[in-house]
Amino acid sequence: MEPIDLPIPAFGPDGVLRPVGKLAVHRQGLRHPAVSVFVLRGREILIQQRAAGKYHTPGLWANTCCTHPNWGETAADCAVRRLGQELGISGLALRHVGQVEYRADVPGIRENLIEHEVVEVFVGEAGWPLDLELDPDEVQAVRWVSLDALRAEIAVKPEAFTPWLRIYLEKHAAMIFAASSLSEAVQDQG
Repeated sequence: MEPIDLPIPAFGPDGVLRPVGKLAVHRQGLRHPAVSVFVLRGREILIQQRAAGKYHTPGLWANTCCTHPNWGETAADCAVRRLGQELGISGLALRHVGQVEYRADVPGIRENLIEHEVVEVFVGEAGWPLDLELDPDEVQAVRWVSLDALRAEIAVKPEAFTPWLRIYLEKHAAMIFAASSLSEAVQDQG
């Protein structure tokens, strides 16, 4: 598991990126860069359940992978690195589909925290089969789910899903899935 005091880039009041401890970033709700990845297989999305020991949103379901770039690391390199570290996925071609900014309260183990992220979003289309090797400190489970089924689950039990996944699907699904095998499912939702 990445240490929570690891410095990550965060925007200062002047808009300049500075290294700040990850926990401090989330306690103060500082605006910071992030990366989210959606791995698709046909009309399904690979989602992960965050490990129970994560310092925020433990045990909640999220998109395939979400993280913060290291200082000086590109978003694309970060996406590839964390897919490998968290899920054991390598060699998957990722496509940058856009940027999302959101701010949300997130439940923490000891205290509530704030995510204020400027997220570079990537999508990858996986083949069959996709071999996974989960890091148990990061991910406790994964599953494939259709976009319609995922939306239905979130409608019934939103607290089981991370705030950012709910935001992505509610406000940014058309951008995320436009050029993928899920484009028709997004259009059906209007």
